[in-house]
Parts: sequence; structure tokens; C-alpha cells
Amino acid sequence: MGEAVVAIHFKDMHVDETVKDVVEKRCHGLSDEFPELTHLEVTLEPDGVRHTASGHATGKATEVATHAAGVEPRQAVDKVLDKLRAQLRRTHDKRIFAHRRRAHRSHPRRS
Repeated sequence: MGEAVVAIHFKDMHVDETVKDVVEKRCHGLSDEFPELTHLEVTLEPDGVRHTASGHATGKATEVATHAAGVEPRQAVDKVLDKLRAQLRRTHDKRIFAHRRRAHRSHPRRS
């Protein structure tokens, strides 16, 4: 299980408990999927007729941030967490596969 600190902020709005639970559950899911994370922060706020969400994840050799918007709060949060997961997957895979490529090139039988 991931040990990331999860911070969820709802600025100038009241949010239903189900949305809070879904956001918390998805954040902990990201923390479990990417154990290198130490801090995960999601902010949701109204922006006129829509809602904007921003996400920031930091950890060992990882720093990713993104934002998204949607008509409903849940839609905005889902978009930002999907984007955050995609960016984390990309940086995570780059780091893992870079080590494998280096090891593959330096293998004695490849000479």
C-alpha cells in the first residue's frame, strides 16, 4: 500500500459526500499504483458555470501537475485524475524501461 499523503481541497463550494469518497478512493488508488509518490494533492473549485480541478503529485524523482474542467464537479475530478494517472504512468515507465535498456546494452553477450 502507498504511503502518500493525500490532500483534497474544495474551494468556495459544498461537495456531496459521495464525490468526496470517490476522490479519496481514486487518490489512494493512485498512491497504491505508484509507490514512489509521497504527496498527492487535488483541488476543485467553481469557475462560472463549470468546475475546474487541478492535481499535483510529487515523489521520488517524480513531479507531475495537470488541470481539467467539467460541467459537474465529479466530471472535472475524473478528468484531472485520469490525466494525472496517464502522466504518472508515462514517467514511471520511462524510469523503469530506461534501466532495462541500459542493462540490455551492457549485457556481456551483446558484445
